[in-house]
Amino acid sequence: MLLQKKRWESMAKGLVLGALFTSFLLLLYSYAVPPLHTGLASTTSEGAAPCSPAPSEPEPVTSANGSARGCQPRRDIVFMKTHKTASSTLLNILFRFGQKHGLKFAFPNGRNDFDYPAFFARSLVQDYRPGACFNIICNHMRFHYDEVRGLVPPNATFITVLRDPARLFESSFHYFGSVVPFTWKLSGQDKLAEFLQDPDRYYDPHGYNAHYLRNLLFFDLGYDSDLDPSSPQVQEHILEVERRFHLVLLQEYFDESLVLLKDLLCWELEDVLYFKLNARRASAVPRLSGELYRRATAWNELDARLYRHFNASFWRKVEAFGRERMAREVAALRRANERMRRICIDGGDAVDATAIQDAAMQPWQPLGAKSILGYNLKKSIGRRHAQLCRRMLTPEIQYLTDLGVNLWVTKLWKVIRDFLQW
Repeated sequence: MLLQKKRWESMAKGLVLGALFTSFLLLLYSYAVPPLHTGLASTTSEGAAPCSPAPSEPEPVTSANGSARGCQPRRDIVFMKTHKTASSTLLNILFRFGQKHGLKFAFPNGRNDFDYPAFFARSLVQDYRPGACFNIICNHMRFHYDEVRGLVPPNATFITVLRDPARLFESSFHYFGSVVPFTWKLSGQDKLAEFLQDPDRYYDPHGYNAHYLRNLLFFDLGYDSDLDPSSPQVQEHILEVERRFHLVLLQEYFDESLVLLKDLLCWELEDVLYFKLNARRASAVPRLSGELYRRATAWNELDARLYRHFNASFWRKVEAFGRERMAREVAALRRANERMRRICIDGGDAVDATAIQDAAMQPWQPLGAKSILGYNLKKSIGRRHAQLCRRMLTPEIQYLTDLGVNLWVTKLWKVIRDFLQW
């Protein structure tokens, strides 16, 4: 009886401590993750001075390299970083360019995003002062054009990247599904297939983190991701994106996109070299079948319309650039990337997280899985390439730290995850 009593007391203490610790984590998380604002009202005071007088829409940016010899590289860039679209790879390109030229970044404060999924506001920028002007904005946000516009010069170049909505949905479901509570109802072996059989049965538009699992591109760009597809607002929003962004890249044609970007910004080939970052291992990337692909596309109809529009405009840009010229420049980019792979990467390929030897090269992992690949840097690299190799392989969180960003919330969350082995 005495042993049984002690055992119950021990269990009771464990439950109390567990409840207190869970409450602490929920309190911390509620502070770190802002509520979802459906309205588009600015959270920056009306008296906050803009960087410079801003036009109602960005000034046109003319293509540079092929058509205007002696052009100057463009250094004022807004990258609207969408989720699960190879955006981390493009982010690394912008980090390197900005660092190389001593440019001024608008970085978040405390986290690696601008209080996503809340709308972006100037006041969220680290060390922001009214009237402050920046060269590059590129971290995750929920886009708020007027707030972003007020931080950069009038001739800043706006870019973003899209992906086939069905493939994006699949990637988002596997990466974020564990933090979307309504997916916890799914009990089958293939939760994605089960969800797509009857998504309305599970989906709650007001549920926590629900935005990750429907029309995520529309959401990230600042629009209502639950709009009725027949609403005229859908086409109005798509045309607004076209007016505001000088180039919309496509993940499926990433090399061609970078060639267009290099031309638009008048950059050098070295500026757009890359290694694929934040990619999942092959075993963690189930491909949607024909029927599930169609269901996923229909479920993300707003994103599908957005993607179709910019897929068409992308190929018009390629035609204007010149198909043969594009083929030559893509081939040159791939040769240069292959050369850097041989110089920089130990073993030549990405490896599982468990095989990464240097903690500084360890990418951020989704909850409950270590499915994101990383790289091992070669131990012997010549002085000419050592710095470039390290920068090209450095994951986002570590690169932000190297650039002096305050990431206390992100780092604390990592300590808690490591302690709980999440």
